[in-house]
Amino acid sequence: MSTALVQQQVAKCSVQRAFFTRKPVAARAARVCAMAQLDQDELKKQAAWKAVEYVKSGMVVGLGTGSTAAFAVDRIGSLLKSGELTDIVGVPTSVRTYEQAKSLGIPLATLDEQPKLDVAIDGADEVDPQLDVVKGRGGALLREKMVEMASAKFVCIVDDSKLVEGLGGSKLAMPVEIVQFCHKYTLARLQALPEVAGCVAKLRMEGDAPYVTDNSNYIVDLYFETPIPDSQAASAAILALEGVVDHGLFLDMVDVCIIAGSNGVEVKERPSPKK
Repeated sequence: MSTALVQQQVAKCSVQRAFFTRKPVAARAARVCAMAQLDQDELKKQAAWKAVEYVKSGMVVGLGTGSTAAFAVDRIGSLLKSGELTDIVGVPTSVRTYEQAKSLGIPLATLDEQPKLDVAIDGADEVDPQLDVVKGRGGALLREKMVEMASAKFVCIVDDSKLVEGLGGSKLAMPVEIVQFCHKYTLARLQALPEVAGCVAKLRMEGDAPYVTDNSNYIVDLYFETPIPDSQAASAAILALEGVVDHGLFLDMVDVCIIAGSNGVEVKERPSPKK
């Protein structure tokens, strides 16, 4: 099954469940959804396992957040248990990853204790041809950025559904973490920025209440109909607003991007050193 077909089938799953009420048809729809998810999970696993090849015994490793990064954390835990890796220290990027890594017996530290990391492994929500990425749809963007900026090498892992021609091109969320104080004021100022003209800004919700990050902040998600014309300018303008903590544009940060697709695993390296 091709990756494009898998994506189309995943997108149709909710529609199928809503409209197909006859048991035989509903069962077939459920099987298609399960197969599509299995195929995508397998691609994520392939990318994650390839990334873990950059981890050597004695390293301090940034542990990312999200469904793809979780495969890498699992793999590191397994290699530690088997003895193939030793003396690893992990620096998790979220409470969720901390709990996963702890359950696997991975020794853990914080940036206070380990301010210089050898490598960080994490997923991304979008990857453009320059290996700039959007991250943070899982809500951990601030800690992810701090850990990955402290790493000598940032290895990004994705399946090929995350590839875009320009950041914002997926029409899905580009998150901005903001303080809770006067969040409506900050949201309005974000949407009014000329550098992100045309975006729609929405406060991320969790049920009936605003979503709260591990840092006790809110997230405003920016949605674009077309890719951001100048990501560097958008980054600077967003960060200049009082009340903004950080954003999900990870620019000039990725050193290696591992992309899993129907034709196998591709390793792309940034042509010039990150800034």
